[in-house]
Amino acid sequence: MQDGESALIGRSTAVGRIRALIEKIKDLNAPVLITGESGTGKELIARAIHETGVRRAGRFVAVNCGAIPDQLLESELFGYARGAFTGAMRDKAGLIEDAHGGTFFLDEIGDLSFSLQAKLLRLIQEREVRRVGENHVRPVDVRFISATNKNLDREIEGGRFREDLYYRLRIVVIEIPPLRERKEDLLLLLEHFAERYGRELNKEQVGFTPRALEALSEYSWPGNVRELQNEVQRCLILCGDDRRVREEHLSEKINPRPEPDDGEGFSFSAAKAEFVRRFLNQALERCDFNKTRTAEEIGLSRQGLFKLLKKHKIDAVRGGLGRRAAP
Repeated sequence: MQDGESALIGRSTAVGRIRALIEKIKDLNAPVLITGESGTGKELIARAIHETGVRRAGRFVAVNCGAIPDQLLESELFGYARGAFTGAMRDKAGLIEDAHGGTFFLDEIGDLSFSLQAKLLRLIQEREVRRVGENHVRPVDVRFISATNKNLDREIEGGRFREDLYYRLRIVVIEIPPLRERKEDLLLLLEHFAERYGRELNKEQVGFTPRALEALSEYSWPGNVRELQNEVQRCLILCGDDRRVREEHLSEKINPRPEPDDGEGFSFSAAKAEFVRRFLNQALERCDFNKTRTAEEIGLSRQGLFKLLKKHKIDAVRGGLGRRAAP
């Protein structure tokens, strides 16, 4: 699985909507604005659009608008002519020209200075660049995808972001919800990262004990998928030769009072089943035991929910919460 696809792992309704939207827009040239908290996978979504669309043969060029000093960013974006400034010993194409025929991704667009916002607006409108120190323009064929963790409406109200540029960038908007709002995807993400880093560390088929899974599911994940990814990698290193990640291997912020976890005699499949049972019981309670609403909230069909309830022998009626149905 490619990095761009890993951002689309999950059965939640939100992930399903994002997949469907990418399928609709992947071959278009319309600008895309991706919004979401830090760590939700905005660049991965941008890469998924590029890698599955007609521009995949071209380059995907990304720049973090907040990572490069403003005085250098213009020449990095637009390029420069020889002699344009001290140290400009030769003509140099900018990153936007490098993306010709492909996709140009502007991460943290909300950090772009007001002066560069005006130049970016002109670029999007005219589809041409002028290198620093040159008088003539060069046509470019790029698709623009931008991302931000800021509320751009508030930035506009505060006079820090151009409204005209905002409407140029947000022809299509993809909103990525934080991980805490799609906990139903947590188990799939855990399995994906455990498999990925297990291969890298030569520690395949590492699982999680029920107590470790419970602690992971109860944590709010302020760092979102990136934090989860780092946590799994860390746990696989700390668990050593053990084939199971236990509660004491978790970060202190996730498990503030670590105690020895004997694993309770569970295999990974049993731990997974226990996690699914807990998750389904919680979802049913949130939806007042309405099975149709529960299925919609966790991204399953009604029939799919019934199969899981039957498989895990869950008594899905009020008063039956937490109980397994009688055999």
